[in-house]
Amino acid sequence: MSTVSVFPIVSNRKKITTISLQQKKLRGEHISMLTAYDFPTAQVMDQAGVDAILVGDSLGMVVLGYESTLPVTMEEMLHHSRAVARGSKSALLVGDMPFMSYQVSVEEAVRNAGRFLQNGGMDCVKLEGGRDRLDVIRAIIRAGIPVMGHLGLTPQSVNQLGGYRTQGKTSQAAQRLLEDALLLQEAGCFSIVLEAVPARLAEYISTHINIPTIGIGAGSGCDGQVLVTHDLLGIFDRFTPKFVKKYAEFHVDMYKAFQEYIADVQSQQFPALEHSVSMEEGEWQEFLRNAQAVMGEQVPVALR
Repeated sequence: MSTVSVFPIVSNRKKITTISLQQKKLRGEHISMLTAYDFPTAQVMDQAGVDAILVGDSLGMVVLGYESTLPVTMEEMLHHSRAVARGSKSALLVGDMPFMSYQVSVEEAVRNAGRFLQNGGMDCVKLEGGRDRLDVIRAIIRAGIPVMGHLGLTPQSVNQLGGYRTQGKTSQAAQRLLEDALLLQEAGCFSIVLEAVPARLAEYISTHINIPTIGIGAGSGCDGQVLVTHDLLGIFDRFTPKFVKKYAEFHVDMYKAFQEYIADVQSQQFPALEHSVSMEEGEWQEFLRNAQAVMGEQVPVALR
């Protein structure tokens, strides 16, 4: 039985580009970005009208069950990128470069960035780091691949940072973040993610650089916001960062649904008649006659 959606779908949207995000900043319009790792999620997200979809290496934790993002490989990222690209028609698609895909050499970084566009269907890539990644960023951009920067809490450096901690809380650390943001802008990044940064610092950076900032745990003064969708929907239950606003509790709903399904199967309430396919009586009787000839004297399994 077909169903008709009661939700309005944002249709006939023009393709969002890196220039679109720049124009939004100039107009004072805030940018929405969410993570997606599969076709149906990307499809609904795109239909809802999100500006950008990040295929984040967070998939390592929320989809693949790793303890951190560090084990995520390029092949895993490309696999999920292709699924998202099939589901999204309008949103800007951002591929998150995983750990060790851009740290070994500039040449390897450019090659892996290119794979996101050529094999993963992405529009651009995101990578972590400031002044220490300028050579890589410049080389990727020279290859014609747009780059989104990422400053503040950079999860791939979690061991170096001593855990998932807010960054830029001292005047010296804040100054370094501002300098890094300016350096990323100068290197050619079209946007910067600011993660786990004091709100007033994120707002200061946002108003003093020309490219859009996308905040996560960085207050409302950024030019846009991003969240991990599994956190937003309440699916990932290991922990929920302080900066996450839950818009649903899907983990609880899924648990209840699975329990009800198991109970219905055990009590034989599912499948009911309306969930079954019927067969015309004449066809059934003919089948029985033919089956009797085929089965002969064999004893039915239920009577053995």
